[in-house]
Amino acid sequence: MSHVLVISGSPSATSKTEAIGDHVARRLADYEWHVGHLRVRTLPAAPLLNADATHPAIAEALEQVARADGIVLATPTYKASFSGLLKTFLDLLPQYGFQQKAVLPLATGGSIAHLLVLDYALRPVAHALGARHVVQSLFLLDEHLAWQEGRPHLLPESTRLLDDVIEQFRKSLISAS
Repeated sequence: MSHVLVISGSPSATSKTEAIGDHVARRLADYEWHVGHLRVRTLPAAPLLNADATHPAIAEALEQVARADGIVLATPTYKASFSGLLKTFLDLLPQYGFQQKAVLPLATGGSIAHLLVLDYALRPVAHALGARHVVQSLFLLDEHLAWQEGRPHLLPESTRLLDDVIEQFRKSLISAS
């Protein structure tokens, strides 16, 4: 059974990025894979910022990455790059922390002007961490989501876009098995 870890790098508790991560996790769980969702914002700030890999919560998060066969990186776009929160966590990983892993990069943002965050920021980091395969990424705009009951939800047409990249990711995981 493949293990997949969704890593959300948004600092917001009502995050569009986390909602997308939750959607991906549910879809992958439909294939009876073990799927976890690491919300970096829930890690203790001082140990995270001090790169204290011995702190139990940080050590467990790093172990989740090590156990995973596939990684989904989900980030909001800030200043044309991925979030500093995600960067802080990724900096804790060993040099080849994604070795032999498939990676699906996802980003959210308010403008298509930031689309290149995936190809010029997130994808190179995944490769630098030794990813076996980085599948087609997806940038989701604010207009791809709607708010219901105080939470963001994907619109049906956006769900189809996301399902396409999830399918590519799923095939990458199967080919590695």
